Amino acid sequence: MIEIINRQRAHKINQSEWAHFAQRALQSIRQRPQSATVVFVSDATIRKLNRQFRGQSYATDVLSFATEPEAFERENALHLGEIVVSTERAAVQAKQNGLTFKNEVQQLILHGLIHLCGYDHETDDGEMNRLEMKLRKKLGI
Repeated sequence: MIEIINRQRAHKINQSEWAHFAQRALQSIRQRPQSATVVFVSDATIRKLNRQFRGQSYATDVLSFATEPEAFERENALHLGEIVVSTERAAVQAKQNGLTFKNEVQQLILHGLIHLCGYDHETDDGEMNRLEMKLRKKLGI
């Protein structure tokens, strides 16, 4: 199950459409049922989170926060974590890359989900990037 939370006002968010896409993307990465949360925020909010958790004082496009449930938490055992997407960054990057806003957000959600599944492009010699490119084709983005 994918939960969508909208904490910004700059862009209209169709929660069911994004939940459906994120569920398809997650299933393309992992076949077993799992859940995640996607939170849409402003540049100001993601800048604060980036500074607080990564020590970087700028607005980034997407952040992933993996969760590790405690041994006694059966109901949360399949929850991978949260992805935070800046809709303002997505809109700017979409223009820069000649993409639609929808395609840019799809790429950001996919990127975040891959991180939640344990991949790290900063340390894996291109493994995450290869997987992401393969999944973009599979998902039509």
